[in-house]
Amino acid sequence: MTSPASQPLFGLSTASVYPEPTAQAFDYAERLGYDAVEVMVGIDVVSQSTDRLRSLRDHHGVPVCAVHAPCLLITQRVWGTEPWAKLERSAEMARDLDADVVVVHPPFRWQRDYAAGFVEGIADLERRTGIAFAVENMYPWRATSRRGMVVYQPGWDPSEESYANTCVDLSHAATAQSDPVAMAERLGPRLRHVHMTDGSGSAKDEHLVPGHGAMPCGPFLEGLAARGFSGHVVAEINTRKAGDPEARERDLLESLAFSRLHFAAPGEGAGVQPGLEPERP
Repeated sequence: MTSPASQPLFGLSTASVYPEPTAQAFDYAERLGYDAVEVMVGIDVVSQSTDRLRSLRDHHGVPVCAVHAPCLLITQRVWGTEPWAKLERSAEMARDLDADVVVVHPPFRWQRDYAAGFVEGIADLERRTGIAFAVENMYPWRATSRRGMVVYQPGWDPSEESYANTCVDLSHAATAQSDPVAMAERLGPRLRHVHMTDGSGSAKDEHLVPGHGAMPCGPFLEGLAARGFSGHVVAEINTRKAGDPEARERDLLESLAFSRLHFAAPGEGAGVQPGLEPERP
């Protein structure tokens, strides 16, 4: 799935509407003008069902651009406990829904066998399935100090590995106290997928509405636009404290407007390398 004229797809993650169900994300996406939906496979049974997701896609006329594999701590038992089997199933769902990306987190250090062959295993999955596995940046776990405990293997920064496709999440960058623009520079054309969100730089992974934290969200998007990025820009924000559907809708609409505005007005010197065009598997 590609977007016309080197434009990205502006998508909505189903995680952004929690605690409302997966189905509601498709309704928001249709009404607010999102181009696509990223499905976070989780404990909601609808998010685990290709048939039900296909029905939602067709009913609302909103395509699925990506599937987020169930690799969070709270989804460790979704689709079983064998991590490679979960990625295979995620690729199958993506293919059946006409999505071209599976978003995946790096393994936890205690998943030793999985972690040992992760980089090579991801490359093999891409070759066999034709689906891009965008490995997402994470962060050290920390309390209040700058020092953190490294819990991801081979590491939380995908730019340090040889992944063909990657995802930059700006809330994770805030928690890691890292610069997402510099990370985009290092990734170059390997950046395929973006979780557009924000964070204050605290130890908490906040997933704020873009522009409500400390991350350079605007310059990040402007730099991508200046270099012809045509991957996915997906709003993945936390609306649990929105209070009511109307407040949630305002946050979702603001997130989409922010992304479209800054991508439509590329600035200079945003730090993204020339030729930033996502690779296709």
